[in-house]
Amino acid sequence: MIVKMMKYDIVLFAAERDRFIESLRQSGMVDITTSGWEPTEADRTLLLDIEARTKALATIDALAADATSTVTVEAERAFEAYTEAQAAIAAAKGEIARLEKSVEEWSAWGDFDMEHLAALAKAGVVLRYFVTSTSTFDKGIAEWGENYNISLISREDSQARFVVIGEGTEQIDVDAQEIKAPTMNLKQLTAAVQSAQRSIADAEQVIVACAAHRSVIAAELSALKTELQNVRISSTAEQAAEGMLLVLEGWAEQSNAAEVDALLASSPNTVYIKSNPTPEDNTPVKLKNNAFARIFELVGNMYALPKYGTIDLTPFFAPFYMLFFAICLCDAGYGAVILAAGVALLLKGGKKMRQAALFSTICGVASVVFGFAANSFFGMTISDAPLFENFKFLDFQNQFFYASLGIGIFQILFGMAINIVMTTVTYGFKNALGSLGWFLLIFSSCVAGIAGMVGVEWYSFSSVAYMVTVGVALILMLLLNKPSFNIFANFGVGLWDTYNNITGLLSDLLSYIRLFAIGLSGGVLALVFNSLAMGLTGLDAGIEQFTVGTVFQIIGASAILLVGHGINLFMSTISSFVHPMRLTFVEFFKNAGFEMGTRAFEPLKNEK
Repeated sequence: MIVKMMKYDIVLFAAERDRFIESLRQSGMVDITTSGWEPTEADRTLLLDIEARTKALATIDALAADATSTVTVEAERAFEAYTEAQAAIAAAKGEIARLEKSVEEWSAWGDFDMEHLAALAKAGVVLRYFVTSTSTFDKGIAEWGENYNISLISREDSQARFVVIGEGTEQIDVDAQEIKAPTMNLKQLTAAVQSAQRSIADAEQVIVACAAHRSVIAAELSALKTELQNVRISSTAEQAAEGMLLVLEGWAEQSNAAEVDALLASSPNTVYIKSNPTPEDNTPVKLKNNAFARIFELVGNMYALPKYGTIDLTPFFAPFYMLFFAICLCDAGYGAVILAAGVALLLKGGKKMRQAALFSTICGVASVVFGFAANSFFGMTISDAPLFENFKFLDFQNQFFYASLGIGIFQILFGMAINIVMTTVTYGFKNALGSLGWFLLIFSSCVAGIAGMVGVEWYSFSSVAYMVTVGVALILMLLLNKPSFNIFANFGVGLWDTYNNITGLLSDLLSYIRLFAIGLSGGVLALVFNSLAMGLTGLDAGIEQFTVGTVFQIIGASAILLVGHGINLFMSTISSFVHPMRLTFVEFFKNAGFEMGTRAFEPLKNEK
């Protein structure tokens, strides 16, 4: 759900700004509006400093996790030492790239002694280096050889390398590209690469040593973030009385209002007005859900927070997302891998990864359950095992196409029902009549279709009850969809909405078929890899006698299974993550009337 907020319009002396902001930061309960802030050149420098220290802490943590250093760094120079080390690493990597390119270019020329080349040049014998295609070399060598002293160095399928021996000042007219003479031979180039690699290792030792003073860099980062907060507040605060007064807009959770009131009342020379948010306000949003729904805030936040005054859809789409993930993966074995990864991340990932770990774990559990029900374990049929031969499994391939459509219709109707309730609560029931008409039309048609299949004639498509329901729905859709319009304008708008809704609903419904298609394709690929592993190694015929050859058959089959199922699991997991997200953001959010917010609730607090 969306946490209730209170709005505070605060007036204080400009001279009291720093003290007042610090008191708010100490409380950690008030969000000050800084919308519309445009950073100056100095502010951009501040942002770059914050980014640099943030990256520094991440790099230090990554390198120092499993390493120790014999180097010592002064605490007050920790960030400076890190910056110098990173510059050295970047320079060394650039040098290595240049040297490795030279090694690649000159390896085909063979090894040579630079001192001998220098001695030849001193004696007036200069080597100039050329590269051309082999066909061009073959055509021109006879003519070139009459005019120049040419020696072929190497010849490949497509290129020929040769040198022209002369005094170094003559004009050489050959159909080839002259390249710059080498400054180092292969041995020297290799030594230079190793030297640059040692420079990187030395610089990394400095970075690891900075871990001993991590708190110093963290304190600097905290101070810079605090400074940025002050800059944003100062830049966006409204000034009054010729700059003597500042007018701030603040927000606090309704549950903390009494504490915030006491804090503002105790602040000298400060006046405030407390009020409830209005639809025109850019109210910050904070979500508060139960343990299950909170896991799926990770998904919702990838799209947007809901607008304040609407509804948080996270608790409503969470069970659907979990089910859709399981349907797309559709294999108990793959689900077990996702579950194991989630548990491992939960145990070793730390607090930062806890939400992602719980998300993986719960989706893995759902996938194991649905995959078992769908009779699939790494592409193998579970019912073939004697223990489960009497279980009644879901025939996914033959039964789930229509089931996916049914799930889609249910979620669309569920979203429309949420939209009707929210519109009624926010704008009144009369503004929800158009949506209610569409809900009645779709719901009654589904009920009539089911009734016809099971033989319930009183509510079939030809029944009076169904006709009456459709009539009521059409009146709501075409004549009462816009209460502020007259009947003719309503009819025109209703017809236009009918066209948009029919095409949109059809597209939405067809999107749910992909649940079946993705689950089926993953299962087929798993089955194919199993068949390849057994067929290519001959294990599909069984093992009559265990020999050394059988060991190689098992190793070969294991390799095919590991690679094949690894690729399939990777692709299926991506599809299982992305497509349910699409169904949530496009189909469900649209039909539920989702409105996105523009800002999250971020109270001032001391950065840690």
